Amino acid sequence: MRLSLHTDYALRFLMYLGCRPGRVTIADVAEFFGISKDHLAKVTQRMVQLGYVRSIRGINGGIELARALDGVSVGQMIRDFEGALHYLECVGSESTVCVIQPGCQLRNVFAEAERLQWEYLDTVMLASVVHPGLDLVQLTKPASASQ
Repeated sequence: MRLSLHTDYALRFLMYLGCRPGRVTIADVAEFFGISKDHLAKVTQRMVQLGYVRSIRGINGGIELARALDGVSVGQMIRDFEGALHYLECVGSESTVCVIQPGCQLRNVFAEAERLQWEYLDTVMLASVVHPGLDLVQLTKPASASQ
């Protein structure tokens, strides 16, 4: 599975929010990750539509979490941003897309691999990969350097 940049940015943005209390700006997050502010703004709009974050206007405005990360699974977040993802076109299609599809066992192998993948990703909550107060800067250092 390869995720789009929008999904990647959304996951990173939520991790960022999960580590910091209160509101943040899109500019702060974009600068921290070294990513496009314009792209991140589009991702933020989608996250607002999906109810992951709230956008507050005004002098003390910014972006904040709209729901607790312990209720947000990585699997659901990916599906919300990517839609149905399949390794092969035939796995997600009832119609025949390949001449050998009716008797092909490879299709079943990939269907089971997808099922196991989603089953796992649905059990991983974003809260389990971020911790309030975690300094994300520490994650930018190799594991041996932080010991």
